[in-house]
Amino acid sequence: MARRYFGTDGIRGVVGEDLTTDLVEKIGRAAVLWAKAAGKAETGSDPGRVLIGRDTRGSGPELEATLARGISSAGWTAVLAGVLPTPAVALLAEDLGAVISASHNPPEYNGVKLFDGEGRKLTDEDEEAIEELLESPARDHGGLVERLDTAPKRYLRHIVDSFGSDLSGLRIGVDCANGAFSDLAPAVFEELGAEVHAIGIAPDGTNINVGCGATDLVTLQQAVTRLGLDLGVAFDGDGDRMLAVDERGEPLDGDQILAILALALGVDLVAVTVMTNLGFHRLMAEHGIRVVTTPVGDRYLLEALRRDGGLLGGEQSGHVVWLGNHVTGDGLAAALLLCRALGNRELSEAASAMPRYPQSKQNVRVGRRVLPQSILDEADRITEELGGRGRVLVRASGTEPLVRVLAEAETAEVAGNICASIAALVARELG
Repeated sequence: MARRYFGTDGIRGVVGEDLTTDLVEKIGRAAVLWAKAAGKAETGSDPGRVLIGRDTRGSGPELEATLARGISSAGWTAVLAGVLPTPAVALLAEDLGAVISASHNPPEYNGVKLFDGEGRKLTDEDEEAIEELLESPARDHGGLVERLDTAPKRYLRHIVDSFGSDLSGLRIGVDCANGAFSDLAPAVFEELGAEVHAIGIAPDGTNINVGCGATDLVTLQQAVTRLGLDLGVAFDGDGDRMLAVDERGEPLDGDQILAILALALGVDLVAVTVMTNLGFHRLMAEHGIRVVTTPVGDRYLLEALRRDGGLLGGEQSGHVVWLGNHVTGDGLAAALLLCRALGNRELSEAASAMPRYPQSKQNVRVGRRVLPQSILDEADRITEELGGRGRVLVRASGTEPLVRVLAEAETAEVAGNICASIAALVARELG
């Protein structure tokens, strides 16, 4: 059965339209019923427990309560941890973990992400099974709702102990996107000795990811250049992504960050997605590092790493996964690893190791996201013509009514022309 609600990373939508309280309650109940059937709960007489975190969206508290109601209606205990980054929920998950968040999407969106008891994102098959249970009625009203106030402290202790290093003398800008890291991340850098200039730390329920964070680096770039900082890091609203800005105010994407970490950590394998720049592949080949390519989505990176015994993976959007002492992608952990990898170098020097092929991207709003074979054939034809000097990628968004077009070539002009041509074709066929 094809998934109807789950996308690339959980279920998302505009609150009150695509994402209703009725749907969220059904998700909570169905997830527990699935987990019971799959034997996910710990053995014993106590019911299973689901740790719930959320980001700072205004819709979060109501959806948190609604999800908890669905969980308790299936007989398990919902454990409310309040505002908590997605990677913290993964680390601290009990029999299940759940996050009320739409990640990098605008404030009017929200969603639900699910983790198993080991902090792993669910597979496509697991999500299909949950969707089949969405219409199940409440069967057991014996579940409970509890609150947990210690989750942020436990998470931060793990991150500092596992990823921290001496940051004395480092002057860093930290953009928390008015999201889940607003009260957490700046304090970690200060504890490690850095001089911190924090922005995006005043969430009001309506400003998450608005003009700040990993989706909009302009404010961070201005802060770094105005204050003469060594670098800046920016998270998205739920904290599982991180992008950076070098000392000149120039942005680094996830490919560049991943390249720095791959060389610094001495790995022999790295997992990336189909969006990753050809320059990254060339650099890894030069250093004898095997690259495994997956579909877009950090859960596919995680699946590949676990399958092939790797530790490091990432995607251009800023998801960085290090499984040495974590279970999922974590923006704060990635930022600390990046700072450690620099040594005495400036960030621009470290980033210069990776050549970047110019990329041109367009998001085409469409009425339906099923790509006809004619579009895929045209993309393949152009990629073949480029003969290893570029490529075309066309894919449907997993979270929005968009088709994403990427063209990569040796010059920006060629990439731009190809991208515009394919985007126009998509608009004609699907607009």
